[in-house]
Order: sequence, then structure tokens, then C-alpha cells
Amino acid sequence: MKKRIIKISVIAVGVIFAVWVLLTNILVGFTEYTIEYADLPDALDGFRIAQVSDLHNNDMWGVKEAVVGGIRERTPDIIVLTGDLVDSNDTKTEVSLELVKELCEIAPCYYVTGNHEGWLEDDDFGKLIDGLSENGVTILRDETATFSKNGEEIVIAGIDDPVLSRGIYRLSEIAGDEERFMLLLSHRPEFYEVYKTSGVQLVLSGHAHGGQFRLPFIGGIYAPNQGFFPEYDSGVYQDDDFALVVSRGVGNSVITARFNNMPEVVMVELAKK
Repeated sequence: MKKRIIKISVIAVGVIFAVWVLLTNILVGFTEYTIEYADLPDALDGFRIAQVSDLHNNDMWGVKEAVVGGIRERTPDIIVLTGDLVDSNDTKTEVSLELVKELCEIAPCYYVTGNHEGWLEDDDFGKLIDGLSENGVTILRDETATFSKNGEEIVIAGIDDPVLSRGIYRLSEIAGDEERFMLLLSHRPEFYEVYKTSGVQLVLSGHAHGGQFRLPFIGGIYAPNQGFFPEYDSGVYQDDDFALVVSRGVGNSVITARFNNMPEVVMVELAKK
């Protein structure tokens, strides 16, 4: 009798664990951050940014609907796409472009490349860039754009992934000597010290996938280009009037499943301190 109870208990725990792992790979969470700046223009107080990163053409059941529906409900001023929209190992550009088309109906969209875009064949990369342009996405490749709200401009800078260009090493030149608030879109978070000294106020990035497997009180286990127990895996890293936000991303790549690490869309609201 005891053996039977133990066997049933083990099976039950296994089923619960399997269901939990499945749900935390297909349910999309929304993480909201409010970041304060002492010198934020009054017109930008309450400015809202939705960030979608590392989609990796994730077409699992309900993911696209959850991302689009959740962002629409939260009414962002802009939507930013911080790289790895597609996966170079299984390129399904149409999946990403279907999502982008719906996002562009919600708010202006801005995009920077990730390493997986850098690994695409030329034809696939061209198809992606053309599709983004046709849907009205502003593509930032080592350049800047501006967005105006209440008569105040925010500068949006974007740099290519290092696989594609050396923009990270010219960041101060690209950012320029700006007095306006500057948002930087850059796929990789490990360049924190470079970002902090470049003159930008806020950086949105991804790439780390939250460490893929996350442990309570410890965080992510492994991130590309950072190795084991990465320093910049998820959340906000702030130093006075500078902040880096790292998204855990929506999709997966080489490792096809997450553990204790729900796919994530980030919402950032700027606030005056």
C-alpha cells in the first residue's frame, strides 16, 4: 500500500511539474517598471514604452495573441523591438512579420538587429528588413530618430548587433552631444559600462533570455556572452540618471525550453523624480 501511494505521489508530482513547465513556456508575462529621472522633461512624465525582445519567431499557441492583446491594453506611446525577431536556425520570417504588422497598428514601432539577424543569409535578412519597412517600422542601424509628445522630443538611438557592425564602439559618436532625453535600443546587455558613459539615459536590451533557467534567489544560470550566473540577465540596472533594462524575451533558440522563466514583454514608464 505504501509503495502504491509513493508511486502515485511521484506520478502526480511529475505531471504537475510537466504542466507547470509547459505553462511557463507558453504563457506570456508582462513586467512593468517605472524609472525616475530628476531632469526628465514634464512632457515626458508618464511616457510609456513596450519592449518585445528575442521573439525567435515563436509561434507557439496563443503567444502572438497574448503579446498583441497585452500591449494594446497597456496603451504604450511607442513599441521597441530589441533584436532576434527571427531565429537563424529555423527562419520563419512570416511569423515575426505577422506579429509586427499587428503591433504597428497599436503604436509606432522601432527596431534594432540582434545576433540572429546577423547570422541570416542575405536573402532572409533582406526579406525581414523589407517586411519591417513595409509595415512602417523605423529601423535603426547605428542611427537615431525622434519621437514627439506634448511638444517635447525624445531621441531614440539604435545600434546594430556586433555581428553586423561596430556601432557599439562608436556609440558616443552615434548618440552625439544631446541635451534631449535619449533612449538607446541595443540587443546586448553586457556592454553596460559602455552604455553608461555614452550620454544616453535609458537602454533597452535582451539577448540573455533571463538566463534561460532561473533559480530562486539566484537568478539566471547561463546567458550568451556572459557565461554562467550572468550579471545582466533580467530587470533594471540603475545608476543615478542612467538605467539599463534587460528583457527575458519571448522566445527560445538553441535551448528550446525555459525553466522558472516565463516569456516576458516589458513595459517601461518614465517618471519625473
